[in-house]
Amino acid sequence: MNTNTNADNKTNGKVNMMQYIKMIVVLTGIAAVCGFLLSTVKQVTAVRIEEQILVNVKLPALKSVLDSSTNDLMQDRRTITMDEQEYVVFEGKKEGKTWAIAFEGKGTGFGGDIGIMVGFDLEKDILTGIGILTHQETPGLGARISETMFRDNFKNKPITAVFKVKKDNGEVDAVSGATYSSRGVCSAVRKCIALYPAIKKKVMGEN
Repeated sequence: MNTNTNADNKTNGKVNMMQYIKMIVVLTGIAAVCGFLLSTVKQVTAVRIEEQILVNVKLPALKSVLDSSTNDLMQDRRTITMDEQEYVVFEGKKEGKTWAIAFEGKGTGFGGDIGIMVGFDLEKDILTGIGILTHQETPGLGARISETMFRDNFKNKPITAVFKVKKDNGEVDAVSGATYSSRGVCSAVRKCIALYPAIKKKVMGEN
């Protein structure tokens, strides 16, 4: 009697083990399929999101800082690698010749990162202007960095100008009540100016 019971228990144990193994295999397969589907969806949506950002956010900024260009600003862009860092550079052209470029920069404001687009006149070495791409600044205060009055601080200014707020002995009129936000933009502009000579050299060399 005991022998049969032990045998039955061993048989049941083997059956249960096989069921567990089968269940694990099935769940692993389901997880793999779900992971693949999620990865595919993420890749597809990432492309669409990037396209929407290009058209609805970056293009208006580009048209603002490269306003006299006659070419397709979205089409005439290239990726330049410097110090293992990639930069997307947009070219403004007149009669087929590149007269200006624009690329993105980033600074830290009161609420977080501030993303900007900065345009440069290649012949005059001046800023053609800036556009605000992203920010998390306070509505009615720091968010006013997007307004024309503030952005005009950077329009048609030589790259040698002191792009700091006047409180920091610079030449930029800060947004009232939003010094941190204004400093964030100035910091982003200075970073872009530091990159400009090397990027200009590459662009001019490839044209």
